Amino acid sequence: MGAVSALRPQGQGRWQGLLGDPGLLAGAAAGLVSAILALWAMRGLPLGTGLFWLASFPVFAAGLGFGAAAAVLAGLLATLLVALVQGGFAAMTYLVLFGVPAPLLVATALRGGKLALSLPLALLGLWPLLVLLVTAAFLANDGGLEAAMRDAMAASLLRLGIPAPEEFVAALVRVKAGAIGFWAAVSLLANAVAAVGFLARRGLLAVPHPDWAAVRLPAWYPVLPAAALGLFLAMPADGDILALSALLLLLVPLFLQGVAGVHARLRGRKGRRPMLAGFYLLLVLFLQVMGPGLVALGLYDQFLRRPAPRQS
Repeated sequence: MGAVSALRPQGQGRWQGLLGDPGLLAGAAAGLVSAILALWAMRGLPLGTGLFWLASFPVFAAGLGFGAAAAVLAGLLATLLVALVQGGFAAMTYLVLFGVPAPLLVATALRGGKLALSLPLALLGLWPLLVLLVTAAFLANDGGLEAAMRDAMAASLLRLGIPAPEEFVAALVRVKAGAIGFWAAVSLLANAVAAVGFLARRGLLAVPHPDWAAVRLPAWYPVLPAAALGLFLAMPADGDILALSALLLLLVPLFLQGVAGVHARLRGRKGRRPMLAGFYLLLVLFLQVMGPGLVALGLYDQFLRRPAPRQS
């Protein structure tokens, strides 16, 4: 009896220590909130689409405020909760879009007591590319990636009541993987920026506030889209869907670096905010025109690295 009494305080102390760990509590809370946001959309509830793409925000907030381990815990817990409530496919979707990339971005960014943005920016292209290649290998015996995307696109258009002629579906399929990767990367980046701002305003950011506009990709990164471009040009026209998708995904970080370059060039100017608002409006309306220009700007900044002069 005395031994049991002696052990009880030790056990209670261990539980109190766990419950008193801010990182553990933050990770658990973030995982719960992230799972709720994802499940809200998966259940078809109102505003679900918008809330779904916010699911990585709690993971980033936990990681950037309390360390990478908190982000990993949040991602794992949210994946488990989604699997228990919605099933394995839903959990895999969450894992691919949020559960792995968000903690991975946090872990690679938190280095040396500051936010190192170079490798995380590269991962916004590399992670979707890895998912694309794994998916293509998985579907190799079922008609291939192109056939699967064509069937999915045709079914989606029919559900929406939109005619699905073969030429129209084929044109959409060619850019579908790139579009999904682009939107996923923008979503992750937007949530990371929002989490940094949220934590900084409350004094909870674990590192100094980063200069987003000064981001540069690793020196080796431009080799990858160049190789993808060469592969795309070498492929026959009827079998280039995988190479084109890889090229589009690898261009996303350069596009984002070009956007950062626009911010850097407008820094210190009068009317900066209205000019940025106009820029983003034009970007939404004319993405196909401005996209290649921003990729070119990203390449220019990558190789020349000339800061724009400050102007008033």
